[in-house]
Amino acid sequence: MPGELTLLLKAAGEGDQPALNRLVGLLYVDLRRLAHRCRQGDAKALDTTSLVHECYLRFLNSRQIEINDRSHFFALAARIMRQLLVDYARERLAEKRGGGATHVQLRDSDAAERSEAEHCLAVDQALEKLAEIRPIQANVVECRFFAGLTEQETADALDRSLRSVQRDWQAARDWLTQHLDS
Repeated sequence: MPGELTLLLKAAGEGDQPALNRLVGLLYVDLRRLAHRCRQGDAKALDTTSLVHECYLRFLNSRQIEINDRSHFFALAARIMRQLLVDYARERLAEKRGGGATHVQLRDSDAAERSEAEHCLAVDQALEKLAEIRPIQANVVECRFFAGLTEQETADALDRSLRSVQRDWQAARDWLTQHLDS
């Protein structure tokens, strides 16, 4: 007989709002850990709590999502958090380019913030390019890097063999390193 988490995942995937609320409540600590991991290296990004809450709102607004299991849930959450951070980085860069039209003196921290936002966008753009030519490798990166899933959890979430995930993970890292260095 399936456990509570499995039943909640299935119900949430079918659009059951109370099930999603209960699911997020059960997994809140893990979602915070995931959010913290997703925002590492970007101190000016959304704070961890805001990122979890925004992710929850995206789940709420998405109505029907097919969620297979715990690993798949975290892979989806990582993708949503990545999108939120990229959107936030774009907003920050737009503001720095004069979106607010108020002249202020630049500080060293402003340059660091701009660099963090640009790096976030560069990683996102590289991952989008990878997704166009090798979508499975991009999915592996989202699971491993953004969601922090183990190789086995990634294999389970993507319904692939462990060895395939290991090959895809290595190939994706090599590809991203090459494209981010250029």
